Amino acid sequence: MKKLLPLFIVLSLVISCGKSHNGTMLVNGNIDGFKKGTIYLQKYVDTLLVSVDSIQLNGESNFTLADDVLSPEIYYLTINEVPNENILFFGEKGEITITSKLPKLEYSAKITGSKNQDLLDEYQEMASQFNNKQLDYIKEKFEAQKNNNKELLEETEASEQQLLKRKYLYTANFALTHKDAEVAPYIALTELYYANIKLLDTVNNSLSKNVKASKYGVQLDEFIGKIKKAE
Repeated sequence: MKKLLPLFIVLSLVISCGKSHNGTMLVNGNIDGFKKGTIYLQKYVDTLLVSVDSIQLNGESNFTLADDVLSPEIYYLTINEVPNENILFFGEKGEITITSKLPKLEYSAKITGSKNQDLLDEYQEMASQFNNKQLDYIKEKFEAQKNNNKELLEETEASEQQLLKRKYLYTANFALTHKDAEVAPYIALTELYYANIKLLDTVNNSLSKNVKASKYGVQLDEFIGKIKKAE
């Protein structure tokens, strides 16, 4: 889930290198095996991926980065020397701790201190099971096509569609259960954008007042509005 929305243009604009590391969110961390180079704290501003803080390491792997968080949102830790990986996490006010190690920067990451991140981890654990099952169906369809087995192909396609429906329902129910957390509209935006508009509407209408006014709450409402206008 490295993209916030499919249409986002991934650009990088560094605006605050070398600033003092003060803010409503402090990110303290350690990346084992990385002691020399620059770590960036980034987030999306409109469609631009912006660096809001950075730190140059020279001899030790501990770091502190910061930003003023107006509304909980997705941030990224990126390293110039590791260009093909980053650590995605849900940032919010307070102190967040991130540890990882090279060479598996992304997959070794452990994040604590963010309630929205805890919920996102919980969701992704279940979502990965749906995704793995979908990969199985893709393999089965390939074999059915190769063997010209139309009956098996139709059965597999039907099963795949049922799986997709179950995933959408699980996602919507997860968002409804956690309607007081900013992760709810974020998950709706990133996982339900192809779902029935009724599911999106149900999630949107259930959000608490504070979450509805959050970054992703506003984006979800605007996204639904565009769909309805196009219908």
